[in-house]
Amino acid sequence: MDFCGVDHAAVAMSVGPDLRVHSGDLAFPETRGPALAAVPRPSGLVDAPRRRRSGLVRLMLVHADLFALMLAFFAAERLFGGASAFQGGLTQAGGLFLASLPLWILAIKSAGLYSRDDEVIQHTTLDEAPKLIWIATVGCWAFLVVAWALSITTPELSQLVGFWLLASVLLPAVRVLARSEFQRDVDFPQNTVIVGAGAVGQLLAYKILGHPEYKLRVLGFVDAQPKERRDDLGDLHVLGQPEDLARLVDELSIERVIVAFSNDSHEEVLDLIRLLRDDSVRIDIVPRLFDVLPPTMQSHTVEGIPLLTLPRLRLSAGSRFIKRTFDLVLGTLALFLLLPVIGLIALMIKLDSRGPVFFRQVRVGTGSRTFRMWKFRTMVTDADARKDEVAHLNKHALPGGDPRMFKIKSDPRVTRVGRKLRRYSLDELPQLINVVTGEMSLIGPRPLIVEEDEHIHQWGRKRLLLKPGITGLWQVLGRSAIPFEEMVKLDYLYVTNWSLSGDFRLLLQTVPAALRGERDGAY
Repeated sequence: MDFCGVDHAAVAMSVGPDLRVHSGDLAFPETRGPALAAVPRPSGLVDAPRRRRSGLVRLMLVHADLFALMLAFFAAERLFGGASAFQGGLTQAGGLFLASLPLWILAIKSAGLYSRDDEVIQHTTLDEAPKLIWIATVGCWAFLVVAWALSITTPELSQLVGFWLLASVLLPAVRVLARSEFQRDVDFPQNTVIVGAGAVGQLLAYKILGHPEYKLRVLGFVDAQPKERRDDLGDLHVLGQPEDLARLVDELSIERVIVAFSNDSHEEVLDLIRLLRDDSVRIDIVPRLFDVLPPTMQSHTVEGIPLLTLPRLRLSAGSRFIKRTFDLVLGTLALFLLLPVIGLIALMIKLDSRGPVFFRQVRVGTGSRTFRMWKFRTMVTDADARKDEVAHLNKHALPGGDPRMFKIKSDPRVTRVGRKLRRYSLDELPQLINVVTGEMSLIGPRPLIVEEDEHIHQWGRKRLLLKPGITGLWQVLGRSAIPFEEMVKLDYLYVTNWSLSGDFRLLLQTVPAALRGERDGAY
């Protein structure tokens, strides 16, 4: 694979075998607008010394883990430890646990859970939860074995299970609180510069600007031959040429450099990478063919040349059974628990406007088979008849729009209650019926209407290997703001890299995404 025009072996020798691969939601749009102009330096909060203090971040996480572990152990001891726990003082088991705390911290450090905030851009506590639960599980058993070996009164089974449950919950929870505290600091985001002001570099900058949770402060670009400038990049400009990068790193306290398809020769790019590796600067490289690279993949080397192996596109009968069981159990439970909410929304719709409560629309499902998808009605009853009347409001009818899509902001056909339902995706709750009946999945590709599906060809049809979902990558990453082509690529990425843990993660991410809502509602 070619990294930004750089020779394989040269990259291998420059970045080393411990290359970390992480991903973002990328696609190739056309750039437009005036050419990027070089400016001497950006204005704003970039003149202070390096603001990112990774050492303090690690220290806060260590303190968070120590607090979570001690709270879990001694709470379990008081709740389930029996009469001996209330005699006052420190028990033998408690003393042994305190003595073992350095080993717990060493285990968490060995799992790489103190450095990810500084290394990986799109990193959350949710990514760490499986490893933290695994460490809590192994740690509990190891503690029991050591206590037995030292002839220390071993905790009762109820106490051990209580400790495991509390540790599994508190370790991630306290980390969330710690991160929310230090990430609120205006000095926390990393000063970042992008090498390459072409289509991919500008797209990457646009996406970073739209996701402040990535905690990156993009200062501008470095490029000798910049492409025409997008009109949605704010005040970002070219800061200089590649030979100016080392100076810019010092002057602007740059902490992360992202190499994104520079037009410079691979020798020049390699020189930049080798030069920057002498400084405390994080370097990210956008690989070519990134559209088909999954977030996780097998990496290996041949004679110093790194190779990335894509997983085969297949979903076994066992995996399909697991996914269907996951959908059926959680879908049925959610439908039962949300019945009062569904009833209340139905009453609000009935009182707000004339017409039926539900709206059923034909969508394209797995294997190109059509089905009728349940939704709450959010428009007036004659919305379809008035489509030509509002066609001029279609955002995609304007220059640069996508003729395959029909999207209207502040659609006049939407009812008052419907606007609120769309904003928070509450109109999609009845789709749980489709999940239970097997026509849809909780997580999956976006369910398209027939007219939209007709525009998807060749490899894009692989998105129909799995059932469409109530939510998915498209919902978590942007909903209506995601262009059609990128939506197809996200669905392809989901289908070709399905995993149960991935579904669970997307399900958890959907909740805050839906609660944030869209300013103008989903449309």
